[in-house]
Amino acid sequence: MNDEILTTFDAQGNVTGTAPRNEVHRQGLWHETFHCWFVRQRDDGRYIYLQLRSKDKRDYAGLLDITAAGHLLAHETAMDGIREVEEELGLEIAYDELIPLGIIPYSMVKEGLIDNERANVFLYDNHFPLKQFQLQKEEVAGIVMTEFSAFRKFWQGELQQLEVSGFRVTDNGERIAIQETVDITHFVPHDTAYYLKIIAGIEAAFS
Repeated sequence: MNDEILTTFDAQGNVTGTAPRNEVHRQGLWHETFHCWFVRQRDDGRYIYLQLRSKDKRDYAGLLDITAAGHLLAHETAMDGIREVEEELGLEIAYDELIPLGIIPYSMVKEGLIDNERANVFLYDNHFPLKQFQLQKEEVAGIVMTEFSAFRKFWQGELQQLEVSGFRVTDNGERIAIQETVDITHFVPHDTAYYLKIIAGIEAAFS
């Protein structure tokens, strides 16, 4: 929501004040977010989970993104960000179950939006089956998984396409299984450097 009040920062990470979310994005002010990436080790390898953003989202509608993410409000800390997992995915997990990767600053710019984020990034070693995900339809339209080794090669430029599988929720609430081939145009355009830092963090955490 655009009337949310966010804490603002300078490029060095020092607090500079607060501002409404729409002003933060209009002026390109640095602010904090919460990112949680789900991963899972299966007998056939490690997998990473992606959310499919709702087609009704104002920004980056219908694209693949971080498993669960959101802005931290002015009165919140990274610990409060755990609410995004429950709100978007319908799953209850504890903050101390998360694996912290630290703060990763990055920027995304498009017409009418300058998104300078200090992302508090976490990993979650997921044990929930897909059938237990209950999605917030205004935010999330589906969840898919892809092999982590292929995901790494994809963002390292060694693969041009990626196989994903999971489910999508239709407009009438029906959950349908999907298996698709995607390319870079299907992803929210976070910097490649951001994705590579996530990949390195996952490899370090689960080595």
